[in-house]
Amino acid sequence: MVQVYFGEGQPWDNHDDIQIHKKLASKADPAIAALLDDLKTTGLLQETVVMIGGEFGRTPAMEVSGELRVQNGRDHNNHGFSMLLAGGGIKGGTTYGNTDEFGFQAVENVLDPNDIQATILHQLGLDHTRLTYRYSGRDFRLTDVNGRVVKELLA
Repeated sequence: MVQVYFGEGQPWDNHDDIQIHKKLASKADPAIAALLDDLKTTGLLQETVVMIGGEFGRTPAMEVSGELRVQNGRDHNNHGFSMLLAGGGIKGGTTYGNTDEFGFQAVENVLDPNDIQATILHQLGLDHTRLTYRYSGRDFRLTDVNGRVVKELLA
């Protein structure tokens, strides 16, 4: 597993000005493209699952606060956000799901993060349902007890 770190201060968790994300993405995009190109060139993309994303998106409406210097911020939005999956048997060139007309919440092919995790575990050869353990009278697993493998994302 590789995690990309942008330094101190959590620059992606910015509520002042949504435009900072454009600057950050312009730094991340060439690195992502280079990683995917390198994996493809070496043949490793077939056996490597690449996931790029976070645990939330941003609201389509302005976040207004008397303390903000720039009134162009956006709050966290866990109802609609994007993830990128590539390689490791993931179907390329596919868009799965849609948000409402405002970009606020997923309304078509809605996935839970546990579904993404179940799908990645499946591609790694692990049955997420067998990773269940019982503690204090409740079943626990990495995908909680509701994740499903999203077959539509698989090549």
